[in-house]
Amino acid sequence: MASNYNNSAWFYDRLSKLVYGPALINAQIYLLQFVPANSTVLIVGGGTGWILEELTKVHPSGLSITYVEIAEDMMAHSMRRNTGQNGVVFINDAIENVDVKEDFDVVITPFLFDNFTETTAQTVFNHIHQLLKPGAIWLNADFQLTGKWWQSVLLKSMFLFFRMLCKIEASQLPDVERLFTSGGFRALERKCFYGDFVVANVYKL
Repeated sequence: MASNYNNSAWFYDRLSKLVYGPALINAQIYLLQFVPANSTVLIVGGGTGWILEELTKVHPSGLSITYVEIAEDMMAHSMRRNTGQNGVVFINDAIENVDVKEDFDVVITPFLFDNFTETTAQTVFNHIHQLLKPGAIWLNADFQLTGKWWQSVLLKSMFLFFRMLCKIEASQLPDVERLFTSGGFRALERKCFYGDFVVANVYKL
């Protein structure tokens, strides 16, 4: 069953800030500095779309952005965002159903893979991979477990909440590092937030 965040669109950003403070936002903002000027950018699972406005602060023009979000209510918020002089194509669908001809310089996946089982994560990763140019940059923000007891407690609570409300399929984190390593990506930069529970990674193909 595909996850869908329609039920949480109206409070998702506020809930994020309540639980994590600015950590989830800061992890994504950190990644935006690695988006080259005049590049083709794929954003997958951008939620309410505030990331579009933050990206526009970095690059007010020159970007060609394809924005993919499965939840209609999230997409409605996203389409009202200020994107400056950048070109944006909005696609309201699951990324694995999206077939675009454009090869992308950059892909941004903010807290995408934690929604999936290992099998689905591999399928989604492979689909995105084939949309990228050689030498493309992949900017990924997600959760990680580093051995601190409270991380597991918070993660289990988060999975339970979103499994009930949004029908996500995951009950544990997939091995995201394995996906990138086996996919031929090289880690360039990383920064951790919120007691190392949140990590932002920069990969290059």
